[in-house]
Amino acid sequence: MKTPDADIRRALNRLQRALEKARREVRGLQDALEQSEADGFPGDDYSEMEDHLAAIVDLVKREQARQQLKILRSGGITPGRLGVGGRAAMRSDRT
Repeated sequence: MKTPDADIRRALNRLQRALEKARREVRGLQDALEQSEADGFPGDDYSEMEDHLAAIVDLVKREQARQQLKILRSGGITPGRLGVGGRAAMRSDRT
């Protein structure tokens, strides 16, 4: 059974992969156009497009982090308990 949270994670992951692919395709197109149209190439337009895609990627990453935090909190895990400090403390308990 799918949950809304799982659907959100899947959608965000698909969107992130699509954006990464779009960025690669834009760079490839830009490279090809630069080679064939050295004089009339609208480099500023492509730079602006890359900036917009980068902003969308940042938004998706922030949303992924927000969703992860929401899931951790709903499970009773505080974000401060995760990370290097928590792992180091666990390792020192084993010795």
